[in-house]
Amino acid sequence: MLYDCFGKNRVYLIVCGLACLCSWAGCTQHNYKKEADEQVYNIIDQKWRKDFGTKANYKISDTAPSPNDIQIEKTIPASGVLSLPRAVAIATAHNRDYQLQKETLYTMALDLRLTRHQFETQFFAGMSGGYDADRNEEVWGLETNSGFNRLLATGTLIGAKVSSAWLDVLTGNMQGGLASVLTAILTQPLLRGSNPKVVLENLTQAERDTLYQVRTFNRFRQTFVVSVIAQYYQVLELYDLTRNAESNYNTLALLYGRVEKLTNAGRLPTLELDRVRQEMLKAKDIHVQARKEYESLLDLFKITLSVPTTSEFQLDVSELEALRAVERLEPDFAEAEVVEAALLRRLDLVNSAEGVIDAQRKVFVAADAFRADLSIIGSSNVASQQQGNRQTMQAANDYNLDFELNLPMDRVAEQNVYRKALITLNQRQREYDLAADTIKLEVRQSYRDLAEAAERYRIQSEALKVAQERFRKTNLLMQYARASSRRVLAAQGDLFEAQNEAAQALVNYTIATLNFYSNTGVLQVRPDGMWEKGTDKEPHVSELPFVRSSYKSEIGE
Repeated sequence: MLYDCFGKNRVYLIVCGLACLCSWAGCTQHNYKKEADEQVYNIIDQKWRKDFGTKANYKISDTAPSPNDIQIEKTIPASGVLSLPRAVAIATAHNRDYQLQKETLYTMALDLRLTRHQFETQFFAGMSGGYDADRNEEVWGLETNSGFNRLLATGTLIGAKVSSAWLDVLTGNMQGGLASVLTAILTQPLLRGSNPKVVLENLTQAERDTLYQVRTFNRFRQTFVVSVIAQYYQVLELYDLTRNAESNYNTLALLYGRVEKLTNAGRLPTLELDRVRQEMLKAKDIHVQARKEYESLLDLFKITLSVPTTSEFQLDVSELEALRAVERLEPDFAEAEVVEAALLRRLDLVNSAEGVIDAQRKVFVAADAFRADLSIIGSSNVASQQQGNRQTMQAANDYNLDFELNLPMDRVAEQNVYRKALITLNQRQREYDLAADTIKLEVRQSYRDLAEAAERYRIQSEALKVAQERFRKTNLLMQYARASSRRVLAAQGDLFEAQNEAAQALVNYTIATLNFYSNTGVLQVRPDGMWEKGTDKEPHVSELPFVRSSYKSEIGE
């Protein structure tokens, strides 16, 4: 009875020990996320080059931000006016597409971390145990396994394992005790799969894919900032058109009052008064439509900022006034120069070019698969056993050296892979050629757009001055009965149209400039989400043709 009780207690102690091990393993899980974040961002920091742009605003939302990251809430200033720098900062910090790009970059680096782990020493450990009883015997035992595996760049696979088994016989004639086995194995391919370029291909591709994603993320940042600023100015343009429509209506209302007085005095026919009233109604309708379009585009901009569409705010009208105050500059550089610069600086083209190199490696790896499989396998087993209370030790050593050879008798599958790799190489080359031609097209088109936008703004600005002077003179002549209201209405209509055309030309020129610098790849994104033109030296915001000094300030209002 005493022996049975002692045996049951040992079983109880073992079960408690296992429960403690499981509890300890569960308590360490809280470190996994932190370790993964540290490893991932160490990888990204290694891949990030200085010419990609400032290393900021690239960490996902549930990790600690970097010192350069924008920390800004989705709140509107108390003044109810959202400045351009603050709008860009909010979009950079909270836009959903931007968050997705950061997460894509993170997961790509996370995949690389796993691929790297395949060439690291991988430890393992575990145990199993149980209790067994029949009519004649009653035993319980434990078995533990621990060891490691390691894959080398030459394709060599090294492994070692220590197995221990402990059998305790409670009743019966069986022999109990402790038995241990040390097993070591080494496998070395000599032909197919022995070249380090082949063995490391998955790691090489994972390293390059992560680098590509870093470039893709920075290219996205460039286009994203351009899109946010462009949308900001487009909303301001519609707001300006709404103000023009309101001013047009107010001017026609004032004209109606004057014509009414002249009509009552018999100096103008009633028909002219009706015509002015009809134009007033048209102007009111235009104002209503313009207001609706402005509010709709403003709501779309709220989606870009990831703020509630019910938020009430206005954009900073002084941004347009600042643009008007700066002289427009037409491009003073040759088209061939900017095309060449784009081919050197565009990050997406660099990715496409290196994709050709990846395809070339895939051809080499596929060709290696045609060789025979020849591997040397070496193993060693060292066993020992201790039985009962006699403390006797029995040991046995076992060494083996084998080889395996598979001749390349059937390589149909490998042949298909090789042929597809050659086709993929041709496809990647064509994709690179297409990417280069597309970039040339984009740059040439943006160069023409910039030149056209600058010229159109100059023309429209001059036309606006002419329209303003014409309306002033015609309105003055009407007061002295030397011009009909029809001429005044025509002059006012042309002035209204000239105001709208000038506003559109201003915004188009601004957006054309942004697109030009983005398409040529020289636009750099600053930590505060704003932008500057990159050069071989330290970039300066002041180099841009229409940048205000306030862009250099902090986000705070």
